[in-house]
Amino acid sequence: MKLLHKDIEKDNAGQVTLMPEEAEDMWHTYNLLQVGDSLRASTIRKVQTESATGSVGSSRVRTTLTLCVETIDFDSQACQLRVKGTNLEENQYVKMGAYHTIELELNRKFTLAKKSWDSVVLDRIDQACDATQKADVAAVVMQEGLANLVLVTPAMTLLRAKVEVTIPRKRRGSCTQHEKALERFYEAVMQAILRHINFDVVKCMLVASPGFVKDQFIAYIYKEAVRQDNKILLENRPKFMLVHSSSGHKYSLKEILSDPTVTNRLSDTKAAGEVKALEDFYKMLQHEPDRAFYGLAHVEKAAEALGIDTLLISDNLFRHQEVPTRARYVRLVDNVRDNGGNVRIFSSLHVSGEQLTQLSGVAAILRFPIADLSEAEDESSSDDD
Repeated sequence: MKLLHKDIEKDNAGQVTLMPEEAEDMWHTYNLLQVGDSLRASTIRKVQTESATGSVGSSRVRTTLTLCVETIDFDSQACQLRVKGTNLEENQYVKMGAYHTIELELNRKFTLAKKSWDSVVLDRIDQACDATQKADVAAVVMQEGLANLVLVTPAMTLLRAKVEVTIPRKRRGSCTQHEKALERFYEAVMQAILRHINFDVVKCMLVASPGFVKDQFIAYIYKEAVRQDNKILLENRPKFMLVHSSSGHKYSLKEILSDPTVTNRLSDTKAAGEVKALEDFYKMLQHEPDRAFYGLAHVEKAAEALGIDTLLISDNLFRHQEVPTRARYVRLVDNVRDNGGNVRIFSSLHVSGEQLTQLSGVAAILRFPIADLSEAEDESSSDDD
C-alpha cells in the first residue's frame, strides 16, 4: 500500500489518500472502512444516452464519485472489495443521493475521510504501508494426492494453489501406476511453487505432511532442479524446511506454526509472534489461571488495575458497526499501550486469529495475579452479542 496524502486535524477528523498495490492491501482497506465514512474513488458507471433521432443506447463511462459508505463487502478468496453507498457530490453522470457500488482496484488511488481517526486505524495504515511487512513465509501442506500451497502474510493466510491428483493404490507385483501418478503429483506441486512463490520475499518455505510424503517430494524437486538446472530452486534450497503435519488439509497449518522448531525459525515474522502469544496465554491459563483472562469485562477490569502485560485482540472487533462498542475496544488498546503493555492485534484470517475469536476475540496475560477477577460477573458474553 502506498500513502499518497494524509491530512488529519487535531480533533482527529480528516482524510487519507492511499493506493492499493497488491491483493492483501484490500484486506487492510476493509479494516479501515466503516459505515458513515466518505470514500472517493474512480469507478465505472453505466450511462443511458439518447441520440438526435430519439434512439436510446447505453455506454460505460469512468467517473470519480464520493460515496457515504453504507455496506462493505469483502471476498477473502479473491481479495475483492466492494463498497455501496449514496453519492455525496453530483456530477454529469450521477445525481446527488443516488446509490452506487464502487469496486476498489489495484493501482488506483482512493481517498477515505472520517469524522474521527482512532489509534487502531492509524496503526493499520502504518502496517499496510510498511514494505517490510510482506508475505515472508510460504507453506505447502500435503499428503498423497493432495497439496495446499499457502502464503502466510502479516495480515492473512492466502491459499495460492490446491493440487489434487488421484493416486492408484500399489498392486502386488507392480507399483508403476502408483509411482507414475506420484511423480505427476510432485511435478504439479513443484510447478505451483515456481508459479506462486516469490523467493526474493519469502524467507522460509515450509513443506509439511504426514509420513514420508514431504521427504519424497523434496528429493524429487532437488533431483529435478539439478536435471533442469533450475537456479531458483537450487539457490533457495536452504529456505525449505520439512515439518510433520497430521494431514494435507489447510487447517493443519495451525499445528505447523505451533511447532517449536518452526517458531524459532520464524521468530522475526508477525504470524509466528501471534501463534507464540496465544500459546503463552494457554500455558498461563493452565498453570497460573489468575494471570490469564478472556472476555471483554474481565480484560477491561485487568486493564483498570494496570495489570495487563500482553493484550491479545482480534481485528474483527474493530469492524463493529456500533461506534460506542468500537470505541470501547480502541480505549482498551490505548489504555494497555499507555501503561507499557504489549498489544497484539490478531488477523481473523489467520489460524491463530480464528482461535482467539473462540475466546470472544479478546484475552490478556497479566503482570501479576488478580484473584478476585475470576469471581467477577462475566458481562462479556452480553457485551459481544
